[in-house]
Amino acid sequence: MGRVTGKVAIVTGGSRGLGAAMARDLAAEGAHVVLTAGRSVEAGEKLAAEIGGMACFMQQDVGKAGDWARVVAETERRFGPVSVLVNNAGIVIPATTLTQTEAQYREIFEVNQLGPFLGMQAVIPSMRRAGGGSIINIASIAGLRASVSSIAYGGSKYALRGMTKTAAVEFAPEGIRVNVIFPGFYETEMMLNASPERREQLIGSVPMGRIGAPEELSSIVVFLASDESRYTTGAEIAADGGLTSK
Repeated sequence: MGRVTGKVAIVTGGSRGLGAAMARDLAAEGAHVVLTAGRSVEAGEKLAAEIGGMACFMQQDVGKAGDWARVVAETERRFGPVSVLVNNAGIVIPATTLTQTEAQYREIFEVNQLGPFLGMQAVIPSMRRAGGGSIINIASIAGLRASVSSIAYGGSKYALRGMTKTAAVEFAPEGIRVNVIFPGFYETEMMLNASPERREQLIGSVPMGRIGAPEELSSIVVFLASDESRYTTGAEIAADGGLTSK
């Protein structure tokens, strides 16, 4: 039997990269998975088809409460009450304090911080119907240390960190757990497109001396989604090869 058999999961930003790995692994371990994305619709539909009957794709703007209501309602109609939410969708627009525009700042916070907030609001009633649940917020090492060239991105990830703690305490009595993961560098499209020089520079900064594989992050997601972590809430997990321990 799979580690999350019988659970119903929503994974935002689930059409590619780390989100795609999370969707695949949750489905492989027995969960029904709804993967969402705002732009990469074709990739999302293709991935859901590859996974098969355990998954479906829905287009979603995570910064819109109406989209969240629609996704949760359709998820319940297809698979039942939501028991797992992975707030993975995120964007970065590199800029310093003096070069980040107001429009960019608002766009980053709408996806990276408002999106998870609206997601939690939308799924809590469904998780109550499910008898409990697990919310997994995907932050970044930018939420643990200075992000010199991405002030709005770093700010949004620190906000997500604080929001996780508050929600974890608020909903612990109801059996709804809220945890946050801080990924480091992983073999995603962005990393694969990096120059050899930049790649070597990043690898050199990681104590383990390598870039992470997507499944090394998704395995943590599966653990937090499963009943194996039933006494874990409000936890901060740095999945970065030791980078932020230096």
